[in-house]
Amino acid sequence: MSSPSFGSTENMVLIFSEHHNWLQKLLRRRLGNATDAADLAQDVFLRLLIKPRYFDSLAGARAYLGAMAQGMCIDLYRRKEIERVWLETLTAQPMPVAVSAEHCAIVLETLFQVDAMLRALPEKVRAAFVMSQIRRLTYAEIATELAVSERMVKKYMARAMLHCLILKVEHLDAFNSASA
Repeated sequence: MSSPSFGSTENMVLIFSEHHNWLQKLLRRRLGNATDAADLAQDVFLRLLIKPRYFDSLAGARAYLGAMAQGMCIDLYRRKEIERVWLETLTAQPMPVAVSAEHCAIVLETLFQVDAMLRALPEKVRAAFVMSQIRRLTYAEIATELAVSERMVKKYMARAMLHCLILKVEHLDAFNSASA
């Protein structure tokens, strides 16, 4: 007789009942916040329901849930840090007019997407882009720091700018409708 497959809908209920409390406690310890822990635990199980995995045992399911929760914690930390920096920047700026909540949400979402886009770039491309756009280094200075030619820096920048352009085109309509 073969072992049960822990990926069927019926067994998802078993996985949930066996591991939900454990996962929520784990997330509460990592996040220090019961509300965020409950939300992330729900998101972990929701992702598992949307894209079922098959496990040989409940222990295999538990390991997978823990790994998925770890990745989601990292994403949450990144999002909160981006939001914190944006809000600090926003409060430091004198505002002649009040910024709408919708506009703030769009800006935050754009920052999250820029962060995701930068993380998706190869390391040297990302480094060249940050050195150019944030640190304001010349291509020659970037080439020296990265130990590549200026021509390679230009290629890195072209690749990064292409990703930025794609991001801009995808979200231009959302930004324009919020500004109107």
